[in-house]
Order: sequence, then structure tokens, then C-alpha cells
Amino acid sequence: MAFLSSLPAMQKGIFVSVPVLVLSLSFAAAVFFLLSSSLSSCSCPSSLTSPNVAAVVGSGGDVRLEERISTTREDIEWVRDLIRSNGLHMQKNELRKGINPRTRDQQLVDLRQYKGISHYEGEEANNHTALPCPGELLVEQHHSNYGEPWAGGRDVFEFLAESSNLKPNSRVLEIGCGTLRVGLHFIRFLNPTHFHCLEKDELSLMAALRYELPSQGLLHKRPLILRGEDMEFSKFGSDVMYDLIYASAVFLHMPDKLVWTGLERLVEKLKPYEGRIFVSHNVKFCSRLGGDECAKKLESLGLEYLGKQTHDSLLFNHYEIWFGFRRLKP
Repeated sequence: MAFLSSLPAMQKGIFVSVPVLVLSLSFAAAVFFLLSSSLSSCSCPSSLTSPNVAAVVGSGGDVRLEERISTTREDIEWVRDLIRSNGLHMQKNELRKGINPRTRDQQLVDLRQYKGISHYEGEEANNHTALPCPGELLVEQHHSNYGEPWAGGRDVFEFLAESSNLKPNSRVLEIGCGTLRVGLHFIRFLNPTHFHCLEKDELSLMAALRYELPSQGLLHKRPLILRGEDMEFSKFGSDVMYDLIYASAVFLHMPDKLVWTGLERLVEKLKPYEGRIFVSHNVKFCSRLGGDECAKKLESLGLEYLGKQTHDSLLFNHYEIWFGFRRLKP
């Protein structure tokens, strides 16, 4: 009390009121505890969320939303209703409204000639562009390199991800990811560094690294995309184990011997039993050996053939065929 008596009157008042304040806070805390306890046991309606998302408690107690991978029937009906309610009707596929409607070829000419509506001139021009990108990539000419719509990449992702029961912490290897028509969706879904790809074509890699990843805001995902051929995977690390390895229309263009060499190298990198290898279109590298020889070859590698599956496209009249395998030997 001697310490209190040495303080000015106003400060004394503050200190004397502390016990009262503590009592008030204690009472408020008790009331909050009782209310929160009663609320936690009531049959209150849960928060409204999309039928496609679920709350997941991550490490450290953070709550995030984990989206469903594929489109549901409810999703399709929702967008159809929205189209109808807006009175939208498909018109002829021709250039109509816009600030400056152009085909891709016309865009490229304009880009080369005018550089853009607003642009920097002179020697310092490039200093304002962190990742200068060729015009051909900016107008997305590489989206027409596949013989089918770019949107088909999403179809492939949904089928493979659900067939392999993938989670964000899964690890995926694509053999021949090209310009990331499919890979973009895996990179977005997976944790950083968990998507790997081996691609031999330089132009495809340029499109993937100089345009697709930056423009999609996926540089922070740090996918490991390497240039290489001859089915050499040593640069991906000796201890990595994959939940999914897939090749879309790649084995069609390889000699059978090289395909088998690749499978022999990959089987040790595939998680036993749960991991999956998927190959699209056909497995002639195997069937050309004959049924019995093909089965013996797979067995010698520790692989089991799981059968043929198909999946339909969401946006255009197309289906794709996939052949699945799994590793039996631990």
C-alpha cells in the first residue's frame, strides 16, 4: 500500500478499480462459457456450403475447404438454369461484340505491330516485363496443338484423380505433359512440388513454363518439369514414391522396347497396391507380345493389369480409353 500511496490520485483510482474490473471480466467469461456450451449442444442448422465442398481440419487446426473433383448433376442443372434465366441462346460461331474482336492470327499480327493498346517504348521497355513471353504463346496458339479442345484436359484430370483416389498430398508423375493441358489441373490441386513431368519437346516446355504456369498463377506450386527422353527418371530423385503415373497418347509414339524399359524403371517408384499407372488409347506394346507373354512380362515386373476404363467429356462429344495397372510387390 505504500507503493499505491506514492502515486497520484488518478493513478490510485485506476489501481483500486482493478479488482472490480477483474470480477466483471470473470462474470462475463462465465456467461460466455455457459452460452457457448448450450449453443454447441443445440440442433442449430449448419452453415450453408456448396454440396461440392467439405470442411477439413488441417495440421495446426486450420480449417480449409476441400473441393470435390468432378462436376455433379446438381452443378450441371445449376448452370443450365442460369443460362435459361438469362435468356441465352447459342448463336453462330462468329466474331461479334468486343472492344477489338480478332482471331488468334489477327491478334498475333496486332501484337507484333502495335505491342498493345498501351506499351513502353525505347531501351527501357523490357525492364517493365518480368517474364517476356513470345506472341505466339500470348495468343494461345498452343491450345490448338492437340487435335481436340483444350477443355478436354479437365476431363482427363477428373477421371485420373478420382480413379486413383488422389488427395492434395499425393504425388503424380506425367510422362509427356506437353503444354500442361492436363497438368495445370493437377498442379492446382496438389501440394507444392508434388507434380512431376518428363517432357522432351522444347516448344511445349516453353509454352508450359513461360506462359501457362505464370498466367495461371501457379508458379508458387513449384512443379518439377524436366526436359528428357528415353524414359530416364533419375533426376526426379531416388526416394520419391508416386500415387499416380500416367501417359496420355505418349506410348503410341514410342518403340515397344522403350515402353517396357520405362515401366521397369517406374515400377519401383509406384506405391505398392494403392498406386496406379494409367495409359491411354491402347496397350499395343503389351498386346503385340501375345496374351500369355504380355501377362508374364507384367508379372515379372510386379505389375497387375486392372482392366480398361472409359470416361466421357463434359463439354463435347468425346470419350477416352484408359488402361490401368498397379504394383503388387512391396
